[in-house]
Amino acid sequence: MMKKTDKIYVAGHTGMVGSAIVNALTRGGYTNLVSRSSQQLDLRKQGQVESFFSEEKPQYVFLAAAKVGGIMANNTYRADFLYDNLAIVSNIIHSAYKNQVSKLLFLGSSCIYPKLAPQPIKEEYLLTGLLEKTNEPYAIAKIAGIKLCETYREQYGANFISVMPTNLYGKNDNYHPENSHVLPALIRRFHEAKMNGFSEVSIWGTGNPQREFLFADDLADACLFLMDNYNEKEIINIGCGTDISIKELAEIIKEITGFTGALVFDTTKPDGTPRKLLDVTKLGNLGWHYKTSLREGIGIAYRDFLKKHESTFTA
Repeated sequence: MMKKTDKIYVAGHTGMVGSAIVNALTRGGYTNLVSRSSQQLDLRKQGQVESFFSEEKPQYVFLAAAKVGGIMANNTYRADFLYDNLAIVSNIIHSAYKNQVSKLLFLGSSCIYPKLAPQPIKEEYLLTGLLEKTNEPYAIAKIAGIKLCETYREQYGANFISVMPTNLYGKNDNYHPENSHVLPALIRRFHEAKMNGFSEVSIWGTGNPQREFLFADDLADACLFLMDNYNEKEIINIGCGTDISIKELAEIIKEITGFTGALVFDTTKPDGTPRKLLDVTKLGNLGWHYKTSLREGIGIAYRDFLKKHESTFTA
């Protein structure tokens, strides 16, 4: 188990997931956290990553750094998503091995699973079918990270574990109009529509796809729990075990943001995977369960959005 004074490196500490992990560690009394901004350390550059690990010698690593985005970003910047994420996972995992890191936790993604995987998705469904085309490059890079953790464990005995979170949202999210994920994109869209007096909000696709959403603070709590309690080669899912349609999600966000107009579904845009619900039996059997309901979490996220971005997005 991690000691309060162990040196801990959170890669991607400024992002939504990384910052949630940093906050959870701080609340937990861990006092020796090390970080570098992207200006100080480009994780795509092997030499820079090797120098950082050689200099700092972290004992525990949370690998939350990644180039991320929604359907449009994934499908538009396919080469960038593949190259950047392959470089990040390769450089960090190899340097962690070379510098004898005690344990590394790699954050994958539920998009690693086949597009038409049986529901709910069990960990053993990995590599049993074709991936969703729109985010295939990102998924392949995440699968490479999983296999790096597995092979460094098999060949070198490295205690590297891989966790697969479901769709995430929360404080410090990305609200870019084109590159964000569906939940923060809808928060921004509904807020702008309310502020500008629009009569309707357009939503990509049919609204029928089912998605599972986990609050980022709950994910961070699960990551700390697994860093102390899980040491197996096999991947492990992190989620809440329930899902909701995009239409139902939009109705909740509409209510929370106070938008009073109509919803219009643009069926010329892609739906993505029809359903993506993780089987979290394995994690539940270890004793971890999520705490934040979707409605409560969206309320927290919207208040965080208003605090940080309202002046930017108002009319």
